[in-house]
Amino acid sequence: MSKSLLGKWSVFVILVFCWIYIRKFQSRQDSEVVSTVTAICALAIALITSALLPVDIFLVSFMKYPNGTYKEWATSNETRGQIEATVLYGYYTLYSIILFCVFLWIPFVYFYYEEKDDNNTNSFVCILMLNDGKCYHLRESSFLTFIPIQAPPNQNSTQWQKMQYLFEELGSSHGLPALSFSISSLTLIGMLAVITYTAYGMSVMPLNLIKGTRSVVYERLENTEDIDEVEHQIENLKSKCKDGRPLSSKDRRNLEELENKLQLLRRRGRHLDIAERNCCTKLGTALRPLKIILGVFIILVALLFIVALFISNLDKALHSAGISYGFIIFGTNLTNPLNELLLALQPVFPLDYILITVITMYFVLTSMAGIRNLGIWFFWIKLYKIRPKRTCPQALLFLCMILLLIVLHTSYMIYSLAPQYVMYGSQKYLVPVRSKKKKNYLNFCLTCDADAPEDQCIVTRTYLFLHKFWFFSTIYYFGNWVFIGTFLIGLVVSCCRGKKSVIEGEVEADDSDLSDDEYVH
Repeated sequence: MSKSLLGKWSVFVILVFCWIYIRKFQSRQDSEVVSTVTAICALAIALITSALLPVDIFLVSFMKYPNGTYKEWATSNETRGQIEATVLYGYYTLYSIILFCVFLWIPFVYFYYEEKDDNNTNSFVCILMLNDGKCYHLRESSFLTFIPIQAPPNQNSTQWQKMQYLFEELGSSHGLPALSFSISSLTLIGMLAVITYTAYGMSVMPLNLIKGTRSVVYERLENTEDIDEVEHQIENLKSKCKDGRPLSSKDRRNLEELENKLQLLRRRGRHLDIAERNCCTKLGTALRPLKIILGVFIILVALLFIVALFISNLDKALHSAGISYGFIIFGTNLTNPLNELLLALQPVFPLDYILITVITMYFVLTSMAGIRNLGIWFFWIKLYKIRPKRTCPQALLFLCMILLLIVLHTSYMIYSLAPQYVMYGSQKYLVPVRSKKKKNYLNFCLTCDADAPEDQCIVTRTYLFLHKFWFFSTIYYFGNWVFIGTFLIGLVVSCCRGKKSVIEGEVEADDSDLSDDEYVH
């Protein structure tokens, strides 16, 4: 009962966090119920899915005692198989929900909101199957997926019959490889999101805490000087037409630009006045030493992760079977600091599980920080900004979709950081060693690794899922090198940038006066 209650409270806390986070960034003008609920649910699904890895590691470790023997209820192969199957189907269930969100639910809400203003509710769905290369269209959604399953037996069947056949295949054993392939394909997109947003978030989040923000008093004085200067320039331009002569087209353009700039500066002044009187600003100033300490700690953690990732990739480059086998490696040949830390914490229950959970949440939070600072990009085109109380519904939907994709790749990232621990958790096994004096066998307890007997150590479902297709593992391996490079570049850029404004993101030139007044009040 206590475990069930703990699970319910965990889900409740996640939902509350998601609601607060979405409401913090949501635009009050453009808010819409369906998009808000979708964003909250998608973000909650991302956070719940990220908890699968710690649960998987805990379950395989919980089956054995610290002395290396199986617990009474786990001595049967059938019992262990049921638990492993439950975890595997848990992965398939949550990953299927992510597929549904990314390919159907979020695109449907996105285009529904986009076309709601145009009074046009017709949108389309496209399902492209690799087996026959045909594209089927259905109304009311937008959907693109790649599923390598067999073609329908009757090519002349209706669209509904083909959809029904698709779901029947996914529900059978034939559909599991197709689902695995689809998830692995999505994970590649998640890898790109991790390289872009997570790597940058790992550098920018701690450095923002260390550098802090500019002084609100200094910003107000600077803004007042700018207002006086712009007003003086406007008066000089207007003085040219005091005698009745019209302004030239160049002067009219300059006057219009200066008036827009003056309006923006006055809006900044109102926001700075509010920020100076705000209790949160005063509290942030008082907590400045704690922010610096927290920022230093987080940047040290980020550097630890990068070192661990570099050592893991170097180990694969030197000791794996090579590119044609996905750089798969059994065990660790080079000392990995994070892997050793997790193994060292095993005797003190439950420190290792707490640490692996913190690592998982760290990747999620740094990804959110990266998206918030960079915004939503499509290659070199910036689509949306993520700003407190100013983010449009489409941007929030994109944010949640990116987080769902990032969560898919997070498991491989954590496996790269601590491969041995992710494979076996805290499991131990007994090795009989013959005594020279008494000529009998003594059992020695060793930590599970690749040399352990297959029936003595259970591999996590995460490890098996990650290495189902070798070519995806190869791409993930090279993606880790790009991730390291992106982090280092982001670290240099973040160090070179100055302090952020205390009202960063609150005032932009393209904001309407109505939204500004609503924000101020």
